Amino acid sequence: MQLALDGISKKVGSETWLYDMSLRPQAGAVTVLLGATLAGKTSLMRIMAGLDAPSAGRVLVDDSDVTGKSVRHRNVAMVYQQFINYPSFTVRQNIASPLKLRGEKNIPAQVQALADKLHIGMFLDRLPAELSGGQQQRVALARALAKNAPLMLLDEPLVNLDYKLREELRDELGLLFESGGSTIVYATTEPGEALLLGGYTAVLDRGELLQYGPATDVFNFPASVRVARAFSDPPMNFIKASRSGTGVQLPSGDTLAMALPDSAIAGGADVTVGLRASTLRLQPRDGDLALHGIVQLAEISGSDTFVHLTSDIGDLVAQVTGVHHFDIAAPLALYFDPAMAFVFDTSGKLVYAPQRKH
Repeated sequence: MQLALDGISKKVGSETWLYDMSLRPQAGAVTVLLGATLAGKTSLMRIMAGLDAPSAGRVLVDDSDVTGKSVRHRNVAMVYQQFINYPSFTVRQNIASPLKLRGEKNIPAQVQALADKLHIGMFLDRLPAELSGGQQQRVALARALAKNAPLMLLDEPLVNLDYKLREELRDELGLLFESGGSTIVYATTEPGEALLLGGYTAVLDRGELLQYGPATDVFNFPASVRVARAFSDPPMNFIKASRSGTGVQLPSGDTLAMALPDSAIAGGADVTVGLRASTLRLQPRDGDLALHGIVQLAEISGSDTFVHLTSDIGDLVAQVTGVHHFDIAAPLALYFDPAMAFVFDTSGKLVYAPQRKH
């Protein structure tokens, strides 16, 4: 099915929750709504589902206007942050419920197949309360998949699970979505989920739709500082700089040699250089430039270490491979390849992105 939001907005009292936006999630694919808490993801999903009506604009399904139709009259499956299951039904009955409503045949076999896909086949005769949080969310996902709706909405479905379970289910969801034919809309605050699930990404911030496109394109070519900030974890490092005759000059006096477009030149002398945390390293290579700071914090996460520094050009964070230990308040130099820098103009618009190898 083709879902389209045409010039929708949402106001509640005097507050604007969603500003005028249009969006056509790719039919039969995954679209991730990416943004921080209060970015507008849930408000947008509720309008997609028919739980709420927009203050202006239209919701179209296959070019038919369904703006006034409630969720009861739409074929939509939803999965929420909370583990919502029928508490008095067994797992088997929960998964079977949408199949029975559709009058499906061979329900036991379909239930077993879905349960096996989500690794809950051994729990079919248990009640949801007898399961762990991760298992309960798998039941909710299985029931949503059993509905076989042309539109499936998932509102941060993994947020209440522990780290290990999130990682496990994330991998499985990508495979499950690939095997179905539904249009999937998946809301998350985590950039990593958007990249892992692939498909398309819509970046939201404070009720505005900032950018929409294939996930890798949005990640590699963020349209603005706001998009780059939302689609980077750890946060992208931003450094105030200025244009020079040969490119961009950093506060240290180092120059990033690059040919900026005329639009950047017309915008004024001030620019912002963006450096992803993963592009900063501890040892220099030929052609690298250095950033100097003082260690404030070092966090070990899996096989990476996140190093936070303060410096004369602002706070910096580096994501370095391996487990490293640093003395707090010690000086530290981080190095980067100038070719990995993003440049944004005075208004925050992207004017230069690292060249990608094909």
